[in-house]
Amino acid sequence: MSLIEKIEKLRNSKLLVYYTGDRQGQEIRIAGDIHPFCYRHLQQIGELERIDLFLYSPGGITMAGYGLVNLIREFCKEFNVIIPFRALSCATLIALGANEIVMTKNAMLSPVDPSVEHPLGPTVDFGQGPKLVPVNVEDVVSFINLAKEEAGLKDDASLCRIFEKLSQVHPLTLGAVNRSRQEIAFLAKSLLKYHMNDDGRVDKIVNTLTRERFSHDYLISRREAKMTLDLNIVDAEKNDELNKTILDLHNQYDALLSLSIPYHPEIYLGAQNDTIVTLNRGILETKNLTHVYRSQFHIQRVEVTVPPSPIPTIGYQGRSLGESWTLDNSI
Repeated sequence: MSLIEKIEKLRNSKLLVYYTGDRQGQEIRIAGDIHPFCYRHLQQIGELERIDLFLYSPGGITMAGYGLVNLIREFCKEFNVIIPFRALSCATLIALGANEIVMTKNAMLSPVDPSVEHPLGPTVDFGQGPKLVPVNVEDVVSFINLAKEEAGLKDDASLCRIFEKLSQVHPLTLGAVNRSRQEIAFLAKSLLKYHMNDDGRVDKIVNTLTRERFSHDYLISRREAKMTLDLNIVDAEKNDELNKTILDLHNQYDALLSLSIPYHPEIYLGAQNDTIVTLNRGILETKNLTHVYRSQFHIQRVEVTVPPSPIPTIGYQGRSLGESWTLDNSI
């Protein structure tokens, strides 16, 4: 809390912290369930000149991120984002709505090209039942470009065959992919126009983030965000005290959410064969109010025989006992 207060004084703002953890094996996403809790924090803060969002996330539902920016802007004239480390995908979209983006040397953004999980989309089965596979819009476009540019298939008959092959993915899924691409471009433009009047600059940023980086996993450094994307980037270390405080605060959340420790049942079982474990996986916090995304699991160590070997090996079973955003000001 002292670190939050220190950043507020250095920035002449109020700070809202939002982390969706990406701990390996326990990842969560930006989602619409955060909005009522965020509203409660903003009500406590009140309407102000400036609000800063201290943001860490691997991404999430784009419309939820768009809605979050609109909600915060209802309470302030100037909205800014502070990025200590990762703000990827939907978190990058949120940053586009900020008047300025404060980034440390280690901070990174990513493309915002969408992936679609459609009920009629492709599935895979790894032995635990079929699971939907997200369809990335750039993969669809890349398949068509591969046929046209690399294989040289340009006549109508060849392109028809390519489209027939592509349509093994359900046509409604492909339609949803195309609609999602148009939607993400619209959302990005809408957020940028909160604070940019240059249509050419806006179009360049949107095209780069939705079309020109080839992979959803591409990482955008602070230098590229500033020099290539022409976003309004502020170097955190221009103020040494602010930079140190940002990193210190991030390190505390890293420890609280165990972001740097991959999840494994043995960490919690120890000498026991079963236990109930409580995991903190996300946090929404202001100076006097804390909500934690908390999960409970019952985990067991079991012996599993995998044919053809007759020798049993150690395995693990886990059962969720519930998860939710929980008020906990004791953290």
